[in-house]
Amino acid sequence: MFSASSPKNVTEEVSAEQKAYLAKIRLKRSVILLTQGSIIVVFFILWELLAGWGIIDAFLTSQPSRIYRTIMNLYQEGVLFAHIGITCLETILGFLLGTILGTIIAMLLWWSDFLAKVFEPYLVVLNSLPKIALAPIFIVWIGAGPSSIIVMALAISLIVTIMEVLNGFIAVDPDKVKLVQTFGANRWQTFIKVILPSSFPTIINALKINVGLSWVGVIVGEFLVSKAGIGYLIVYGGQVFQLDLVMASVLILAVAAAAMYKAVVYLEKFLVKW
Repeated sequence: MFSASSPKNVTEEVSAEQKAYLAKIRLKRSVILLTQGSIIVVFFILWELLAGWGIIDAFLTSQPSRIYRTIMNLYQEGVLFAHIGITCLETILGFLLGTILGTIIAMLLWWSDFLAKVFEPYLVVLNSLPKIALAPIFIVWIGAGPSSIIVMALAISLIVTIMEVLNGFIAVDPDKVKLVQTFGANRWQTFIKVILPSSFPTIINALKINVGLSWVGVIVGEFLVSKAGIGYLIVYGGQVFQLDLVMASVLILAVAAAAMYKAVVYLEKFLVKW
């Protein structure tokens, strides 16, 4: 016979196992983060030491201490956050426009099978076309300014978003669609209740891809026409052989891109929980 305390013992045992499992997951996550941080720290330490010992040419590769001084000089001159802010604003605008317009166009193509079949070859061709080659055209059409840079970022991310999100819409389980249609759902209700929620992972994946594409478009645009921004600093540093400025700008660019990607990851967690 089971004693009266058996359910309590079972509950405590399961709870202890669950706690051990969660602790194991937290430990694994901590080890991963520690390893990632250690790789970065070791990389910069080796870079500094090799440059200081003359094993690598600090003029060509710079070194962390010189990069730090360059960043501090930009900060003291009061231009550091101005350049970062301009590039980040252009990137965010291009990113949002590419994602929103791409999702809307994908929705229209899902809605009309006729339009999807008509525009499919054009999307394939535009996707394979190197959009960077269109930069001079955008500059002539729109003018040499922030607008052409934003359009450049938009052009690079738009087609990818359309194709990625449209494939996500099409790949939704047809049984789910038939089920809501059986209960009398119209086309719009089917999209809102089934297609869009089921496609959240695909949309988030498109957002992650667009982070990198938007930065590429903005930096290329700043290479060509900008008078401010991170891309401008990279070009200027290369022209006057200030490799410290180039490497500092690249490092700032990497941090900003990582922060933007992390924001998308937090958005993904929020949507999954919701």
